[in-house]
Amino acid sequence: MGRRYDPDRRQRIVAAALRVVARDGIAGLSHRTAAAEADVPLGSTTYHFASLDELLVAALRQADETFGEAVRERSALAGPGGDLAAELAGVMGRWLAGERTRVELEYELYLAALRRPALRPVAAEWTEQVVAALARHTDPATARALVAAMDGICLQALLTDTPYDEGFAREVLARILR
Repeated sequence: MGRRYDPDRRQRIVAAALRVVARDGIAGLSHRTAAAEADVPLGSTTYHFASLDELLVAALRQADETFGEAVRERSALAGPGGDLAAELAGVMGRWLAGERTRVELEYELYLAALRRPALRPVAAEWTEQVVAALARHTDPATARALVAAMDGICLQALLTDTPYDEGFAREVLARILR
């Protein structure tokens, strides 16, 4: 019996890996747990992802798309005379108000780059994409400072269980923009 053609299998494994990490954390992810969650043979996960880091890179790429897309879409609305600080504070508020598990998952994968060097280029790509989107409205150094501040504000809200304060975020971002 030949191999069954399954063009979506790789994507299903990545989606399954994201569900495992969301439920059990990165420590709970293995080729075996991803295969079980995706309902595919173990050999499929090792065929598509030779190492666990390769699977995590694919998962991080997929997870990081949501916030970056939101920033790119909203920052395009802040035309000349627009309030970029208010736009960005609003993006963060909507993102943090979304499904908490998804937000935590994105940050867990992003911060995993501290211990997993294979993830660092993906984390850096995400940062550079958001910086590039913001640099259309300000200079590159200010754009980088905005991204750093947004990361810090989001992390503090997530780690301290403090409600997100959009007014505070807007004020901090406006100070950077001055």
